[in-house]
Formats: sequence, C-alpha cells, structure tokens
Amino acid sequence: MTPDDWVTMAAGDVEPGDRLRLPSGTKMTVTRIESGFLGYEQLVCFIEDSETQWLAQAMSLTSEVEASRSP
Repeated sequence: MTPDDWVTMAAGDVEPGDRLRLPSGTKMTVTRIESGFLGYEQLVCFIEDSETQWLAQAMSLTSEVEASRSP
C-alpha cells in the first residue's frame, strides 16, 4: 500500500501512524489513540499532536473510516 492509497476500514483497525480522511474532508495523521474514550468501551478517539496541527476525532470502534497506511 502506498501513502496515496485510501482504503475503508473499521475505526478499531486504525493504528498510530495511519493517515485518516475524516467525513469533513480533513486529513489527520494519528499519533495516538485513546480507547474507552469518555468511559465508553465502544468509543475511540484519534489524536494528531504535531508541530503543525492538534486535532482529535472521536468515533465508534465499528465506524468506517478512510485510511492510508505508510509501507
């Protein structure tokens, strides 16, 4: 898979380092993942914490997300 290949996967399959394209069209690189977000086991929060951007996106583990994974 190249960084330009976008695939649809379950949010529960996302790993740190994956690049996500959110439903809003915003792109983020996941630097960490908070599981059991807000005390809900089925909720996960993806966080990008970089010099250029801080962004967090919560979603259900079973939600579909577009992702690109570096080889």
